[in-house]
Amino acid sequence: MRVIVTGGGTGGHIYPALAIAKGLLAEDASTQILYVGTRKGMEARLVPDSGLQFVGISGQGLPRKIGIGTLKAAGVSLRALWETKRILQQFNPDLVIGTGGYVAGPVVLTAALFGIPTLLHEQNALPGITNRILALVVRKVMVTFPESVDYFGTKKKVLKVGLPVRTEIGQISRAEGSAYFDLRPENKTILVTGGSRGALTINQAMLTVLKHLADWPEIQLIWATGQQTYEQISKKIKEEITDWERPQWRITEYLEAVPQALACADLYVGRAGAASLAEVALSGKAAILIPYPYAAGNHQEHNARAFVQAGAAKMILDTDLDGEKLWQMIKELITADSVRAGMAVAAGNLAQPEALKKIVDLCRETAWR
Repeated sequence: MRVIVTGGGTGGHIYPALAIAKGLLAEDASTQILYVGTRKGMEARLVPDSGLQFVGISGQGLPRKIGIGTLKAAGVSLRALWETKRILQQFNPDLVIGTGGYVAGPVVLTAALFGIPTLLHEQNALPGITNRILALVVRKVMVTFPESVDYFGTKKKVLKVGLPVRTEIGQISRAEGSAYFDLRPENKTILVTGGSRGALTINQAMLTVLKHLADWPEIQLIWATGQQTYEQISKKIKEEITDWERPQWRITEYLEAVPQALACADLYVGRAGAASLAEVALSGKAAILIPYPYAAGNHQEHNARAFVQAGAAKMILDTDLDGEKLWQMIKELITADSVRAGMAVAAGNLAQPEALKKIVDLCRETAWR
């Protein structure tokens, strides 16, 4: 079986695509996978590092305001369609799977117009406009949240399967995760991340939290600032906090060892991307969610509200975020073991460990052979 997987722009689209690709290979090692992404996106680095074959095409998101940039983006999209046509002719896939991001649009659309079996995976509770349009031409739409079903006009095509996550998630013990970061497994640990690029508002609030944590040496911290804000935040930490290099703190630019970090964490603080939430749920962790306010359609807030309504998380809107408010919520949860345990159970109830198997089975049913 020959399969094209496409999705990019953020880890929220890339990691599910990688999970699906690896799931297909685990089911049948003879499967040939080609990952199509943009040349300049995160996928151009992450996919080859994972060992999968990668090819890049042109790609550019549409600007929020109509203008010259809109015409330029339209030109790039037309070029992407032409490049996709050539890739499809050369690779001759039995199936094309899209997981989102603007690169998935031209790839999935072109494949559908050629009559190639196509599948779409929607990670978020609020589907984006592109996926709603693509839903009209693909064979099936796989969704993560039941709340998203009503947004698709073709409900007969929609299947709730969950979101596939890295196989290591939930498979590492607390002791192993703690050992990886050289932390004490008996001490409570907070994991803070704003995603690979970082979240300046979360990081600024964490400067205040860090000052409070200085008086709580028994509480451990893993904090990934993100690549774009690391230098700025590191400078602030050194200016504002004496003895900031403490044995119970791990402050890093980028966190690759997410499975290990989640394994030893008692509380997750971060954005509400669907991939992150799926990993938090499968790990069974209480969470404080701060949705990214500029996500398309404000979908992260919809994701977060689904967790809040289930009793698995607390939420602070980005516009309401400040250091003292974040610290009070962290302190309230990290010191209330029974409350946190209840949230962890609720998070675990949202987990969908069979998601990858359901997706792989559907892929095999849908593909040409």
